[in-house]
Amino acid sequence: MSVLNRINAKLDGMAPGDREIGQYIVDNPDQMLRLSTAALAAEIGRSQSSVVKFSQKLGYASYQELKLAVSEAKAQEWQVPAGMIHGSIEVGDNYQVILKKLIGSKLLSMQRTVAANTERIISRTLELLDGARRIHLVGVGASSLVARDFSYKLMKLGRNVLHDSDSHIQMANVSTLGPGDVLFALSYSGASIETLRIAELAYKRGTTVIAVTGLHDNPLSRVADICLYTIADEERARSSSITARDAQLALTDLLFILLVQKQPDANDYVHNSEAAVSVLKAERPS
Repeated sequence: MSVLNRINAKLDGMAPGDREIGQYIVDNPDQMLRLSTAALAAEIGRSQSSVVKFSQKLGYASYQELKLAVSEAKAQEWQVPAGMIHGSIEVGDNYQVILKKLIGSKLLSMQRTVAANTERIISRTLELLDGARRIHLVGVGASSLVARDFSYKLMKLGRNVLHDSDSHIQMANVSTLGPGDVLFALSYSGASIETLRIAELAYKRGTTVIAVTGLHDNPLSRVADICLYTIADEERARSSSITARDAQLALTDLLFILLVQKQPDANDYVHNSEAAVSVLKAERPS
């Protein structure tokens, strides 16, 4: 039973304050995903602590975990395209079954991730990136690949970007940052020691820290000034952090497209980049 169905089933037996919170979540799950504890409390006229306690009464350690459960419940309502299967890929699965499960998992991960991030948070992230003197991107493993991809996209827009796959060089680069700069740190677990130490140093130097991490409470999210959340079914797809990487790519691609839309001369930069690269492409034989 989804969390929304559980809340709905328990409403009649709840205390008045909890019933108000529960009814709001059941009636407005999409809005709830966009609200912090303080915002939700203000919306229904209750205290912030009552929202946290409501989450704990449902068996969740935090309000963020309740939001994750609501996001998953909403995702289950989304109709997977015909023929798609969402589930664990087994050793004995044939090619067609693996293909359907893999694509289904990717689609659900990206859909859940989009639902977990509010337009307000995305807009604030855009403002920070747009106004940054320098943008330093960090991540290890699969997150490093996403950081590199995003760095290339930002460079195409003429942004002053720093990125290196070596964590020692990342740390050295961060030591040069300060107020007016942005650290964009990617870690689904939020516990990657290299990324965490780099983020801590950036924070101490007055650099704005943007974290792209899981919806669960984690060390990186506690250091960050702003968090973008990714939702991935890594229990079902352990190999190479497949769904976490796809969720991160979906967010960074969205940010890139919105920056292109926001930057007046973005098309000029993109066209200049394409023209520069074109001379390196082999001419077709006559």
